[in-house]
Amino acid sequence: MSVGDYIRNSQIWKSVFRHPAPTDRRNRVVVMLTNFFLHLHPVSIKQQGIALSYTWCMGGITFFLFLVETLTGVMLMFYYRPTLEWAFYDIQALRDVQTLGIMREIHRWGAHAMVITVWLHMYRVFLTGSYKPPREFNWVIGVLLLVLTLLLSFTGYLLPWDQLAIWAITVGSNMARAHPFLGGEGPGFQLLNMGGYDLITNASDAKFLLLGGRFVGEATLNRFYILHCVAIPIVVSGLIAVHFWRVRKDGGISQPL
Repeated sequence: MSVGDYIRNSQIWKSVFRHPAPTDRRNRVVVMLTNFFLHLHPVSIKQQGIALSYTWCMGGITFFLFLVETLTGVMLMFYYRPTLEWAFYDIQALRDVQTLGIMREIHRWGAHAMVITVWLHMYRVFLTGSYKPPREFNWVIGVLLLVLTLLLSFTGYLLPWDQLAIWAITVGSNMARAHPFLGGEGPGFQLLNMGGYDLITNASDAKFLLLGGRFVGEATLNRFYILHCVAIPIVVSGLIAVHFWRVRKDGGISQPL
């Protein structure tokens, strides 16, 4: 008996995988439906539907980069303190002193790569018509993931707390003032304040809520840190799970037209 056969016949293996490797379609259905990880995938797909020339593998690469960002981000949290006193110096220490400082560069370039791959993934989906029925709901999920990916980059840009980051967030947050209805200078702002009721003011509009004040300060750093490290990643993880699940429920990856 080979080592592989011995492992597959062990009680530990059988406690994890309740059925042997599939040999026909019926057995493959049972294996897929009784495994927590495999049930996200369709039982069978057409070979041309997963050809690299058709899919570009952009969805898989984007998910891989998200895992890289999660792993390196958790490691960076052990060394980074989101305060005015230490934020900038901790980033410098990660670059020049800390043994695992390379994690910061991997995290930084992985973020840039993730933005590129998610755009390419959306572009591929659009070119192949994969947003059409019955996959229009999953297209909406993908658009939300695209927006959240950009928000992850935007919130993470402030964390080094240097002059470039502070002024970039200042410019970006000023754009929030022009948000319809929610921005102090946006269209519809006056409609919400008709009748003498100041529902939204300069101290409560979208920019103020984003920065936690009128200017970029420590409250902004804390808000962006929580958004970047906790809030947005949790939402992204949930949407990714729904995204993968809908790919399976919609019959797998869309076939070439």
